[in-house]
Amino acid sequence: MRLTDLQQLFAEHGIRPNKKLGQCFLIDDNIARWIVDQAEIGPDDVVVEVGPGAGALTRHLAGHCRKLVLVEKDAKLAALLKERFVDLDSVEVIHGDAVEYDVRPLFLDGPVKLIGNLPYSVGNEILRNFLSPPSPVESAVVMVQKEVAERLCAKPNTKDWGILGLMIQERWEPGFLKTIGPQPFFPRPEIDSSIVKLTKRPTGSVSTHCPQVFESIVRRGFAQRRKQLRKNLGIDADAWAAIVDALGVSSYVRAEELSLRQWVDLSNLAEPHPAGVHAQSGDEIFDVVDENDQVIRQEKRAVVHAEGLLHRAVHVFVFNRAGELYLQKRSLLKDTHGGKWGSSCSGHVDGGETYVESVVRELEEELFLCPKESPEFLGRLPAGPETDQEFVEIYRTTGKSSAIRYHGNEIEAGGFFPLELVDRWIVARPDDFTPGFRSCFLEARSLLGAGMTD
Repeated sequence: MRLTDLQQLFAEHGIRPNKKLGQCFLIDDNIARWIVDQAEIGPDDVVVEVGPGAGALTRHLAGHCRKLVLVEKDAKLAALLKERFVDLDSVEVIHGDAVEYDVRPLFLDGPVKLIGNLPYSVGNEILRNFLSPPSPVESAVVMVQKEVAERLCAKPNTKDWGILGLMIQERWEPGFLKTIGPQPFFPRPEIDSSIVKLTKRPTGSVSTHCPQVFESIVRRGFAQRRKQLRKNLGIDADAWAAIVDALGVSSYVRAEELSLRQWVDLSNLAEPHPAGVHAQSGDEIFDVVDENDQVIRQEKRAVVHAEGLLHRAVHVFVFNRAGELYLQKRSLLKDTHGGKWGSSCSGHVDGGETYVESVVRELEEELFLCPKESPEFLGRLPAGPETDQEFVEIYRTTGKSSAIRYHGNEIEAGGFFPLELVDRWIVARPDDFTPGFRSCFLEARSLLGAGMTD
């Protein structure tokens, strides 16, 4: 869109660029087309565009993907977009703040691609909202101010290496694509802009770890950038000596000297998680039971699974104060249903263990939770193909996001979801979930609140 066309459009609709919102509109159609090309949009893709403005990118997206969601904070621009794309059922315009936009309903549409010219003032917050787990986003192409792009793509031992880069690079691989000067924008900004592509890291590209501990360690480590790392973290000298020896660095190391992998390893060493040392093993011993759930003998995990023997398991539903259910996305390292969404926590009942004892152990091992009250029994499922030949007892308890800590050995991502959203998600995309969770959820649903949503 040429500058004269944009100015005429704004005049017709009474629109003026809003400095408070940091509005600078792209007026170079060649650049807009190039940005969209970098996102590699296909006809089956679901795309979210943040800050579409007057539609510079949108005109190259609309009609070229299965669904396009436009999130625009400016009321007049949102109305303009609705008017321009009213004839396209695949385009949905949301008048709202991308910083506060609830990404969870997007899981119903499957993996999402994010694109947008992000407002300079809140670009970091938008990225945090859309890319922090649990996120349906699989890739992103965004324009941000050049300084932010340099921090997103930074490397160790540089002035740009810090919290933002580490928080992004923990799960995303950033690629610096291009820098653009002020000329292609109206009004012209006083700084350069850069385009960055972010792609999800493959499982195992960095060591498995606890994301909550990783973030805490990184933020504490960079609290005072020039101080020695040990002083920022407050670790005693003896423990620190063992840590730096394992990392292969000097005891006087500073935060900006550690690589991403070393930060991950540091988080595992400084605050070990139960699941970090309790990896599943084929040598674990389970109780083998008969059709009446009576113990008949004990056998190794590998044998139980290979021969389809009847055994025991528990599923636990953790709720927050808002009544939302915590779901976990199972690690791809799991021997069954890797990458599927499931109960808050679940696991086998170990040999000689009761169902309730297993619930308490699994909550601590998987989520680092120690509820003050005894878990409430919700229901029971017989062993069969839908439960992987497990007799399953279902329990519920309460917990807070701030208290939950999971580890990559067990869980890829986790978060709280409204029950009504889970209802719709299971209907829309049943294969996103483990068969065991679907069965447990349906069994306990009538006890959890309002009925299922069609």
